[in-house]
Amino acid sequence: MAANVTPLRKVAPPTVAPPTVPPHAVPPHAVPPHAVPPRTTAPEPLWREVLGSQLRELRHERQERLAETAARAGISPQYLSEIERGRKEPSSEMIAALAGAFGLTLIDLTRLVTEDLRGRAVQQALRPRPGLRASGPVALLAIAA
Repeated sequence: MAANVTPLRKVAPPTVAPPTVPPHAVPPHAVPPHAVPPRTTAPEPLWREVLGSQLRELRHERQERLAETAARAGISPQYLSEIERGRKEPSSEMIAALAGAFGLTLIDLTRLVTEDLRGRAVQQALRPRPGLRASGPVALLAIAA
């Protein structure tokens, strides 16, 4: 007689929720590419790229050739060219030698690079982005410019 008994409602098997993992515990390579939002701004320049552009600007201001500046710094013109193009990451000793070749201290050269980076960051902040309206300090900077 028990075989003819039908239940009043269907009982679903119990479901087990997947374990939750805090976001900081997930390694970056485990995140699928479609889960990462696309970057809406240009990436920040590397320190070596900005340093190189500053060195090239200093050299051009003095109307010097690569060989002249490189000789004063004690490096090859090829290596100086790679530094100026942001291809090589010079050591702190090399940066100090290059600063000295221009009659600057390491602090002076670092200040020039830092000001360049700061200027680029302000320009990036002031660049209009589709769908966004500037407000607050960014809007005040845009009005002042």
